[in-house]
Amino acid sequence: MRLVNFDIDVLRSFATGMALGSYARAADRLGRSPSAVSAQLRKLEDQAGTPLFQRAGRGLALTEAGHTLLAYAQRLLDLNDEAVTALRGADLAGRVRLGLQEDFGERLLPAVLGRFARAHPKVRIDVRVARSADLREAVGQGALDLALVWDAFGDGSGGGEPIARLPLHWIGPAGAPPAWTPGEPLPLVLLEAPCPLREIATGALDGAGIAWRQAFSSASVVALWAATASGLGLTLRTRIGLPADLQLLDPAAAGLPALPAMALGLHRSPAAHDAPAERLGGMLLEAVRELVEL
Repeated sequence: MRLVNFDIDVLRSFATGMALGSYARAADRLGRSPSAVSAQLRKLEDQAGTPLFQRAGRGLALTEAGHTLLAYAQRLLDLNDEAVTALRGADLAGRVRLGLQEDFGERLLPAVLGRFARAHPKVRIDVRVARSADLREAVGQGALDLALVWDAFGDGSGGGEPIARLPLHWIGPAGAPPAWTPGEPLPLVLLEAPCPLREIATGALDGAGIAWRQAFSSASVVALWAATASGLGLTLRTRIGLPADLQLLDPAAAGLPALPAMALGLHRSPAAHDAPAERLGGMLLEAVRELVEL
């Protein structure tokens, strides 16, 4: 049996197109022409020796073989990128103090910190999970080197390096009607004050003439998810980190007002420009941008 050596560049185009939902967008992201990416995909199918794509309406979907190869492609790309990072910073040493919110804990921390730790075993990472206002203050005081921070009003006043803008959503339990009977005060599940999302939620409801009441309050996002899933009330957040037992609600169908977007930024301490912080910051930016585009 002849062994096949898959081309990493081709696998990257393949995986990027599936992640972005469009090979035209993948070509733009990778700095290639759409025709070049199409040629790469034809080469990949030839190497695989089996169809990887099938028609799905006006677009393409993966065959069973395509799904299998995609899983391996992602693992190969992760290993390739990890090797490159390790070789470029084999002697990196020091400490990085990172801050982020609970939204990103489960989806981001294991992947990014695992890759970073394997590539740079001499670098110590201290992680602090807190609310945006606390993280912003800690960066300003030099207590943190890096922090992923939400700007709830989305006007850029929060500072930091812009990463993305994500819409806020009303959130309720999955597979169940909203925990609200029209005509009665809407039960809200909210973070403890001070919290900009409380102002956004109550301001939107007041503007729409909808009565509300606070049904649950906590300092923990995880507690908010649990209270919402149990049917105590509705909450609001972006889709990042949304548990499987919750769902985003259609405002029009639920009789709720539309909500604005939140901006996400990476804050860096003015004193934290050493190589470990720069390297981790770059990995965070890449990982978060991939996450918000899914």
